[in-house]
Amino acid sequence: MQLGNSYNEDDLVESHEINVTPFIDVMLVLLIIFMVAAPLATVDIPVDLPASNANNQLRPETPVIFTIQEDLSLALGDNPISHLQLAAQLNQVTAGDRDTRLFIRADKAVPYNELMVLMNKLRAEGYLKIGLVGLETTE
Repeated sequence: MQLGNSYNEDDLVESHEINVTPFIDVMLVLLIIFMVAAPLATVDIPVDLPASNANNQLRPETPVIFTIQEDLSLALGDNPISHLQLAAQLNQVTAGDRDTRLFIRADKAVPYNELMVLMNKLRAEGYLKIGLVGLETTE
């Protein structure tokens, strides 16, 4: 007759598995939070953007500057050009160097869509280094 323990060793089986239920609960809560917060992050409010007060950057000796005026006319440097002449004039000014940094100056009254049309044309020609020119203010 055996005295002492009233249980068998088979009753104490160790579990070597990670309990993932709390992890799944936390992930579901985070998913719900992001699903609610994501639509709030996009805002459809019209804004008149202020001038930049960033530090001055070094400018190239002869910068390539596009200007879009209020009447949507386009100029490369001081020379007015049409949208059809854009690629030929740009290749002539940059000598075909696609790494040339281009600067765009746009009037406040120019619709954002027109600015994006110009930037898309420049990207289609292979010019990916594009900067926007703004007023420099000091505070």
